[in-house]
Amino acid sequence: MKIAIAAKDFATVSSHAGQARQWLLYDCRPGAPLPAGERIELAKEQVIHHFDDNGPHPLDGVEVVIAASAGDGFIRHMAKRGAQVLLTGETDPAAALARVLAGEVLPDTRFDPTLILCKLKDLLTSRH
Repeated sequence: MKIAIAAKDFATVSSHAGQARQWLLYDCRPGAPLPAGERIELAKEQVIHHFDDNGPHPLDGVEVVIAASAGDGFIRHMAKRGAQVLLTGETDPAAALARVLAGEVLPDTRFDPTLILCKLKDLLTSRH
């Protein structure tokens, strides 16, 4: 199972997943130890908020996306691409990954004031 975590500076679970450029990609195997995350740095045109879906994407094949916050447009876009989006207040990517793989509930999200603007923009202009 491939899991992608939006990760600010590759160290902290990032908010606003649709604008995230830095991702940790994990290829998890049942019964195997936690894998090291592959660092993915998206070009501006690859950021999901701007991506036009006309070709391959570095996050293709991801089944689960973890982030601190995401707009409805991002969640719909990732669902169309076959990925479930999980939002969390957990700040440590490795801890979030371990909890998901153990089937544990992730901590509730932190308040993100930019999400209000994002939701309004998605409502009015989102193509996803």
